[in-house]
Amino acid sequence: MAAQDVLGQTARLASSSALLQVLFRAVTFALNAFTLRYLSRELLGVVNVRLTLLYSTVVFLAREAFRRACLSGSTKRNWTKTINLLWLTVPLGVFWSIFLGLVWLHLLEVPDPSVIPHYQAGVVAFALSAIIELLGEPCWVLAQAHLFVRLKVIAESLSVASKCILTVTLVILYPQWGLYIFSLAQLLYATVLVMCYVIYFMMFLGSPEATKKSFPVARVKALLPSFMEDETFVNWKEARLTWSFFKQSFLKQILTEGERYVMTFLNVLNFGDQGVYDIVNNLGSLVARFIFLPIEESFYVFFAKVLERGKPVKDQKQDDVAMAANVLELLLKLVLLIGLTISVFGYAYSQLALDIYGGSMLSSGTGPDLLRCYSWYVLFLAVNGVTECFTFALMCKEEVDRYNFVMLALSFMFLCISYFLTHWQGSVGFILANCFNMAIRIAHSTHYIYHFFKESTYRPLAGLLPSPFLVLLYIISGVITAVSEVFFCCDKGWMARLAHMAVGALCFAATIVTMFCTETKLIHFVRSQ
Repeated sequence: MAAQDVLGQTARLASSSALLQVLFRAVTFALNAFTLRYLSRELLGVVNVRLTLLYSTVVFLAREAFRRACLSGSTKRNWTKTINLLWLTVPLGVFWSIFLGLVWLHLLEVPDPSVIPHYQAGVVAFALSAIIELLGEPCWVLAQAHLFVRLKVIAESLSVASKCILTVTLVILYPQWGLYIFSLAQLLYATVLVMCYVIYFMMFLGSPEATKKSFPVARVKALLPSFMEDETFVNWKEARLTWSFFKQSFLKQILTEGERYVMTFLNVLNFGDQGVYDIVNNLGSLVARFIFLPIEESFYVFFAKVLERGKPVKDQKQDDVAMAANVLELLLKLVLLIGLTISVFGYAYSQLALDIYGGSMLSSGTGPDLLRCYSWYVLFLAVNGVTECFTFALMCKEEVDRYNFVMLALSFMFLCISYFLTHWQGSVGFILANCFNMAIRIAHSTHYIYHFFKESTYRPLAGLLPSPFLVLLYIISGVITAVSEVFFCCDKGWMARLAHMAVGALCFAATIVTMFCTETKLIHFVRSQ
């Protein structure tokens, strides 16, 4: 597939994934606002922090390394061996589910049964849902590698919709069920997701469309593990790369979910405070999840397909290098401007957003400070996502292994800093520790990118330098909106709130117009792709 075609399909995958994430976050956003009025903060803390952490840890440790290894390189490979390798995620998931399930049941603090009943059933259900989801991993990787955009959108939309409908229905009819509600909803989500992929491939494989596309898998039976005569069960090159990524993914999971591990294992916050932190965290991460994550996942595929892993820039195809450098520069500029916009305007509108969303329960206390800090953390997330996606797509096995030692040291530092900052600044300390963590990871990735392109004429890191005039406008907008918050927000009635929103809308409009005038190359890229 030509590099330009890969770019076009990757951009469509990223935009579709972004729209999908908008749907997910909007639904979760509305669901949290709804459940806040029916269920306790303590119950939400157990579900959204403790049990969700169990589920995300199992699926991440069981599949992340396999995904990265099996999505690297060309789609022209021995897919039988790749599928065999992907099926190893299931026994690995069973192991992690049993091991971590026992930890969650016997080593961690068990919630008071009179306040949060059915905790044991919740642990079993969330661990089981992770195993169910892993059954669809070969189908997911095949779809992602061949850029099946519509399948991913439909499958994840249906699974999220079914989960939310069941949750809302049970919360209204049987609020006393507590954790049973979320357990059943999580199991339904995993089942619907896997069934969507399975049903699609049952219909697609062997069809005229699959034959026309020369799809590498011809029968549904080929999606199951199989032995080949006189050949190894798996591709050992992919297997070794998977092991390297597995060691890295273990550390990356600690860094990604570090604050939840500290909350869960060190009990620095009670379940009620954990619930508030999670709600604010979900609100603050809306844009990070529905824009930055799809870009990172989709363009990892693009860079892995266009450039060859482990080769220096002078040994790559120069046309592909030029395209990759241009795309990387524009992606950096795009996420940087999105991050700056959120940081500048999020600071002055955090208290208003929480007051509208959850009332005084969220807008008083540490809630506004949490969201203000998170708005600046988003800027770090934005840059780190793109720089790491390029770096991980190009690193050879030896470089990945070396980076694992960096991640090990960083993981230890992050956990220590999280613990001490939390004792000093409360829940805000988690976000400050995350900013430190992201800054170190960005420094490593930019160092790698700089050295990769050093022997070429391309300088994609220039994408991290916005127009000076635009930076000036960001500063002016930040000052104006901060002053507006002092005078109009948030205890002076709805007319004052509307005035505060109007000031923000005018500053935002001026920023967007300036962006269109000063960043013409970026605007053309977004429109064309």
